[in-house]
Amino acid sequence: MKQTAVEWLVEQLGSNGHISTYESIKRDELQSIIEKAKEMEKEQITDSYIMGSYDMADKEFRPEQYYNETYGGNK
Repeated sequence: MKQTAVEWLVEQLGSNGHISTYESIKRDELQSIIEKAKEMEKEQITDSYIMGSYDMADKEFRPEQYYNETYGGNK
């Protein structure tokens, strides 16, 4: 299963993304983590668009099914 960009970002920040953990991360390291999350989000949006195109060719729209199959269900 893939991770969403948000799940990855929270994991990188540690402690479920609580603000107090930001103090232990250097500013340039934090910027790098944020940029990586943005890249992941862009890729995920692109993949979703492509899969949506396939769904439209089948005359079906299954965003929840795509999410569940790709990211492992409701999170």
